[in-house]
Amino acid sequence: MGELIEGVHGNPLVYPPASKDRRLRVYVRRPFILLACGLVLVPVACAWAWYLAVGLPQLRPPPPAGLAGFPGWLRLAHFANLLLMVFLVRSGLSILMDHPRLYWNDHCTPGSEWARFTPLEMPKDPAWTAKDDSRFLTPWLGLPGYRHTVGIARHWHFLAAFFWLANGVVYAVLLATSGHWRRLIPTGVETCTEAAKVFVHYATLHMPPEPDRFVAYNPLQQLAYAGVVFGLAPLSILTGLAMSPAIDNWAGWYPRLFGGRQVARSLHFLLLCGYGGFVVVHVTLVAVTGLRKNLNHITLGTDDDSPAGFWLFFAGLAAIAAACAAAHWVSWHRPRWVQMGFRRLLGPLQRATLHRLPARVQYDRRQISPSFWTNGKQPSCPEWKSLGHLRREGYRLRVSGLVASPGEFSITDLERLGKREQVTLHHCIQGWTGVAAWGGVTVRQLMDVVQPLPTARIVVFRSFGEGHYGGEFYDTLTIENAGDPQTLLAWEMNDQPLPDRHGAPLRLRVENQLGYKMVKWIKSIEFVTSEASIGKGYGGKNEDDEYYPVVADI
Repeated sequence: MGELIEGVHGNPLVYPPASKDRRLRVYVRRPFILLACGLVLVPVACAWAWYLAVGLPQLRPPPPAGLAGFPGWLRLAHFANLLLMVFLVRSGLSILMDHPRLYWNDHCTPGSEWARFTPLEMPKDPAWTAKDDSRFLTPWLGLPGYRHTVGIARHWHFLAAFFWLANGVVYAVLLATSGHWRRLIPTGVETCTEAAKVFVHYATLHMPPEPDRFVAYNPLQQLAYAGVVFGLAPLSILTGLAMSPAIDNWAGWYPRLFGGRQVARSLHFLLLCGYGGFVVVHVTLVAVTGLRKNLNHITLGTDDDSPAGFWLFFAGLAAIAAACAAAHWVSWHRPRWVQMGFRRLLGPLQRATLHRLPARVQYDRRQISPSFWTNGKQPSCPEWKSLGHLRREGYRLRVSGLVASPGEFSITDLERLGKREQVTLHHCIQGWTGVAAWGGVTVRQLMDVVQPLPTARIVVFRSFGEGHYGGEFYDTLTIENAGDPQTLLAWEMNDQPLPDRHGAPLRLRVENQLGYKMVKWIKSIEFVTSEASIGKGYGGKNEDDEYYPVVADI
């Protein structure tokens, strides 16, 4: 982002950056372009072959769906769905552009992506980080847009997702209990055969006879609506959950249902493309098959040609545009409201569910990633630079605060506590992943030595390095999370001493959280009652400056 300036009422005003490179480019590997073209063109070619061979198929009128019309709850759910989907898509695009590459493998090896949304190929410069790789996105497309706004974007995305899911559950329950489910859900295989016939009409540019849509849809419309409601929507939820470090490192079988975490991310994006394709076709057919009557159906619940529904529909679009403008203003002028709104609304639910899942998944050493993205500013302070061989000589980890036995520990002292090893999947908040082997001592082992007092609820990890916008980097964990079996203070990576760029001499591994919680170049550890007294009081340097969530298990 741009310069952070303290504004009125203590809220930071965040100004957009002066980005030199604002190019938006989309590169997709040729096999996937050909596959996409085939998925579209082959069915159309089959429809034309049918038409040229035997002519247009005869269509049977669809049976009555039961209840006619569009009740108020359905119309309200339709509008709420549109509003929330706009927020989901806009915030999702901002999230995507923070790591603008999609993969079919969890290693995220540079050059292995099947699609990228950046003109840059991965530079060979070892100092290049995932943060450098993020892209500018105009706020006309993204929420909040610009660059390095993934914290705010994720808050909007999950808030919208929660209410979108709630809206969907209410809609599904009312659909099932009211009898209106017959309008959407096919009741026999003949619906599929009739839908194929309707497709031949559309694909060969012959409009099929339209049923009275106030009573029933044609078979292809029925399958399309059912596919979106009961296919695309649940898959979007399930692939979203497959990107959670808490779930992936607790139940390793779950992301494998989709082929891995990165495959789930790619599928999540392709489902977005599916929604987009549906909307284009849906809106086109609404317009060409009787715009006024169709808009009256879904806005007023009436079956006539009056202009009232037309104007009400565009008033609704104006309201959505105003909501987007308001969200943009709040994101840049009151970002703390968004951060704290998410924490208060969804934080308790997150802590009661995902935060309780212990990390326990281990990978085979043969699955270690050939490369591992880096992030964070390597320390430049004299204290870190003066450390001796492998940054170990002269290093002392200071442990203080609410403990019975504060002290300082060398790497050798920590090794005497008993070395632990784990091969785990790292999840970055930007979207990339990687598998690595880590060696060190668990925080629980260290806690057994220093004996935290009963009043200690938060563990603060301080770094030799600086945050993205300057100042000491730090982050916090709850004491329960610090005691997780896979929360590790690591001095080895892939059976070698920890490299400087990955956090030497000591870094944190906490596998049920996102990567920004895993402090590198650890200088000291402090046990406190609350994070409110540390830094700006929001739980970490990224939480303070970039409005990240304090709990990062999704």
